Order: sequence, then C-alpha cells, then structure tokens
Amino acid sequence: MSPTVPAENPEDLFVGIDVGGTNVKLGVVDDQGRVIADTFFPTEQQKGPRYAIEMACSRVHQLLDECGLEYTRVRRLGLGTPGPMDIPAGLILNPSNLPGWRQFPVRQTLSEVADRPVTFANDAAAAAFGEYWVGAGAGFTSLVLFTLGTGVGGGIIVDDVSIDGAHSHGAEIGHVRIDSRAEARVCSCGMLGHLEAYASATAVVARTADYLAAGKESVLADQPSLTPLLIAEAASGGDSLALEVVMETADYLADGIACLAHVIDPGVVLIGGAMNFGGLKTELGRDFLARIKSGVRENTFAMVAENLVIEFAQLGSGAGFVGAAGLARRDFWRSQQGASTGS
Repeated sequence: MSPTVPAENPEDLFVGIDVGGTNVKLGVVDDQGRVIADTFFPTEQQKGPRYAIEMACSRVHQLLDECGLEYTRVRRLGLGTPGPMDIPAGLILNPSNLPGWRQFPVRQTLSEVADRPVTFANDAAAAAFGEYWVGAGAGFTSLVLFTLGTGVGGGIIVDDVSIDGAHSHGAEIGHVRIDSRAEARVCSCGMLGHLEAYASATAVVARTADYLAAGKESVLADQPSLTPLLIAEAASGGDSLALEVVMETADYLADGIACLAHVIDPGVVLIGGAMNFGGLKTELGRDFLARIKSGVRENTFAMVAENLVIEFAQLGSGAGFVGAAGLARRDFWRSQQGASTGS
C-alpha cells in the first residue's frame, strides 16, 4: 500500500522514534502523517539502550495522556537508529556515536517494552521516507535524500521501499567516490575521495581552513575557529573565499547526485540536514541549490536531467521520527492486507 493513499482509519496512530547520539526524538503520528504530539530527551548513551527505550515508551504514554488519547490506538512503532546495523535481525551493531549500544537487539527490546510490533530502519532512511510520505517528496514514486551534517548521509526510497541493501548498508550515499586522484581528500571512514570528504559540514570547514593556510584572503582569517554558519555568513556578506567554498560544495554534491541519478533515475532528489546555507529563505541558499541543479544538468543524460526535480527537504529535524512512523504505518497496512487475503 502506498503511504500516499487516503487514510484507511483516522483512529489509527503510529509512533516514530529517532535515536541520535545526543537526543532521542519521538512523535505520535496519525494515518495521514500529521504529527499529533512530539518531544525529545537526551540519549545519555552511557546509560545503555534499554534506558533510552524505556524512557521513549514512557514519553509516548505521557504524550498520549496529555492529548487525551488511548494507547490502544497505537498500532505499530517505527524506530530509526544510526548504523551500522543488521535490519533483518533487528540489531544495532557498533554505532560510532553510541559506543554503549554494541550488538544490541534493539527492535525486539522495544517491541517487548512497548507491547507492539516495531519496524526498524536506518535513521537516514527513515528521514527519507518521511520526506517521501508527507514532505517535499510527496507525490513522487522514487526519491533520494542527501543529509548534510557532520557527515553526508541519506536514503533512497523506490515505490514505498527503502533501499537498505543485502547487508543493511544500502544508500550510503556519502561514500560515493567522486575523486579518484591519489591526493584525494580522506573521508571519515579512512578511504579516499568520498563525497563526505568534500560536501559534509566537517569537509566545508576543513577545505576553508586549507585555503586560508595557503594564504587566500578572507574575513574568516580572523576567526579563532570556523563553522559552516560562519562560512555561510561570510559568503552572504560577499566574502569571495567563503562563496567559493559554498559553490564548490554545490559542485561536489552535483557530482554525487549525477552518479546516483544514472543508477536510480529517481523522480526527486532532496537536500536536507543542518547545512543547507539558509535553504530557500536566503539568496545564498537559493544560489547553492541553483548551482547544484546546473552541475547535475551538465553531467547527466538530457532525459534524466530534464525530468529530475532537485529541491530542499521540508520536514527538518522531525523527518526521522515522522518517517519511522510512516514505515511502521506501511508495515501495519501490509500486515492487514495479508490477513485479509489469507497470505
């Protein structure tokens, strides 16, 4: 069942939980993707995964009580966590930002505590599904989401299916190789030339620092430390080096998008995450997006480029829990269809 069909039952509720290294975000979502209530709390990863799971379930009950809603209306939960993971087994394996969560049966544990079935997903894939369901990708049958933050993450959705791969490592779009030179930049994973090494927030700061060390003039030279926000502000103020870095970032992203466009031929590509240079609200953000579109047109087949929509994502920090709830909804209705057909 497509997540974009009209609500089957307006009484049905779904819970989405998005686990991050700093915070756990969660929300109660109805069958049409409307957020009924949401909240967050510190992950406190040193206390372990069971603490976070029990806290999340407690907060869900609290939200429902505040809204005057019964827990019996919650049909299924969706859970998004960072990788690496084993999605079929429901295991979170060895996440770098959650060192105390190794080899943990997170799906089964949440299901037991919540007394509901759970759909388990990569956090970036969940965010992609959120945009596909009720965000900037609504109405498309296929979508690629790039999330620009400390790294470059993302998700790929095709006909309601998250492309997770045979080993739960699908859609690692930040590790598409865009530079094959021996002197290519080193990615956080240790390999050379990956998109993340050029287009992440970490990379934007590192590339700017390299230019400054090489003697390029900029108002940023007086800053004791650099951040993407400072670079964006300098670029908006007319600083030539900062603007060069932002536009180069757009060019690198265009290379990555062109690669995936030829493999997947999606209907829409969305740019999300914390580093969007102001998005559509600023001239810099609009110029950044226009530069991406121009680069993609130059490097893809004409038919692919002409029909590919490239825009900023819409759901912001709520995309993860909304998408997790959407994946739970999808699986719930699939189970209902299976029950009605006897399959």
